[in-house]
Amino acid sequence: MQTITTIGLDIAKSVFQVHGVGADGHVVVRRQLKRRYVLAFFQKLPPCLIGIEACASAHHWSRELQSLGHKVRLMPPAYVKPYVKRQKNDATDAEAICEAVSRPNMRFVATKSAEQQSCLMLHRTRHLFIRQQTAVINAIRAHLAEFGIIAPVGRNGVEQLLSVVADAGDKRLPEVARACIAALGAQLQTLKAQVLQFDRLITAWHRSNEASKRLDAIPGVGPALATALVASVANPHAFRSGRDFSAWIGLVPKQNSSGGKDRLGNISKRGDRYLRSLFTAGALAVIRYAKIRGTKHRPWLTALLARRPTKVAAIALANKIARMAWAMMAKGEHYKEPAALAA
Repeated sequence: MQTITTIGLDIAKSVFQVHGVGADGHVVVRRQLKRRYVLAFFQKLPPCLIGIEACASAHHWSRELQSLGHKVRLMPPAYVKPYVKRQKNDATDAEAICEAVSRPNMRFVATKSAEQQSCLMLHRTRHLFIRQQTAVINAIRAHLAEFGIIAPVGRNGVEQLLSVVADAGDKRLPEVARACIAALGAQLQTLKAQVLQFDRLITAWHRSNEASKRLDAIPGVGPALATALVASVANPHAFRSGRDFSAWIGLVPKQNSSGGKDRLGNISKRGDRYLRSLFTAGALAVIRYAKIRGTKHRPWLTALLARRPTKVAAIALANKIARMAWAMMAKGEHYKEPAALAA
């Protein structure tokens, strides 16, 4: 059999599709594999280039196949889709992956380590608890509003509502409704405790990672954003510049340019939504602190706030912070305070 040089592997939960070609581009193998036979199949092959879409479990399979001596390249599914000819199925997808991975201008996703994925799991679990906490608070407010019981927005308002529920002498609330709200209140306390526990875990991971501690020195970057950056960016050198990194997060304007005319719109909001929200929150914190303490030591930010609304300035500052973070990760440097701030 002709030696296989390039393989497109369409991964799934149980059934995997393999499409392999030789050095001349002709198809050598096209077959399905059950999950339990995947590693055994690739263990028998000589080292080759394997392309995989960067979807669920892709990083796991990338690490496993690299341990067998193969060269694995992960690709965003959106970049593979143009190579699907027609009638989408597993065999067609594997063929498209095999074609896409051999393109010289293809963009690849760096394989994350198990430690990085564990840190990302910390962030995603914490974010899930926060969303559930918000849903429970909204439910408490909505249910009590049906009985005419309302409270101011914010944490203190929720405490006021729960104190009304705890007061058995308050006759505005029927006993059945009181039992329901009490159950929601107990769930809210549990979620708050879980969020605090995950905050401690993220802080502990941050203190154990040298790159995360360096990023924490940037104004607007705290332990949450620093750890999320280190966990999300497996290889900073995959980006040619800070602008490419910022575009990956979705903090640069959308383009609709043609005929030599540049037309820029709102930010693209493509890429990692979680990172983008952390960068924006950090930028807003810097602006809020600068307004309280004075912006005279931040001439760039002062000039921007003079001609743009606060939230527009926050996006521009988030873009700037993202570029600084990429430079520090790519070059292994520490944060250097601008001369205006140092003075």
